[in-house]
Amino acid sequence: MNQSALIRPEWTPATIALMVLGFIVFWPLGLAMLAYIIFGDRLRGFKRDANDRADQMASKWFAGCRKASRRYNTHFSTGNVAFDDWRKAELDRLDEERRKLDEMREEFDSYARELRRAKDQEEFDRFMRDRKNRPSGDQPVVDV
Repeated sequence: MNQSALIRPEWTPATIALMVLGFIVFWPLGLAMLAYIIFGDRLRGFKRDANDRADQMASKWFAGCRKASRRYNTHFSTGNVAFDDWRKAELDRLDEERRKLDEMREEFDSYARELRRAKDQEEFDRFMRDRKNRPSGDQPVVDV
């Protein structure tokens, strides 16, 4: 990965200057910049984990709402037995379609996770290969 951004979570002249300026202007800004410098590299993983947790909670909540809605809608009767039977059959068919779609979504999420893992593994393997092939006296080349 090429990190050529001016402001990144490292001790660079730009981040130090922003931290000092933040303390001069308004101390919480300087404190926030200091926290970014120290903990910023963990921010990406934290954000991904928080988004995953929020997505899981939302999907559980929507699933609960759907179940409650189905329970409510299927209990009342219109008085027409033929219509009620047809409606129940249609709702069962739709529930089956929704279940299939949910399974497909889960399969795709699993596939996407595996793809990300494979990409990360490939990048790590390339790094290790480059590191192994580098002469021992050379320093790693860093794009700034």
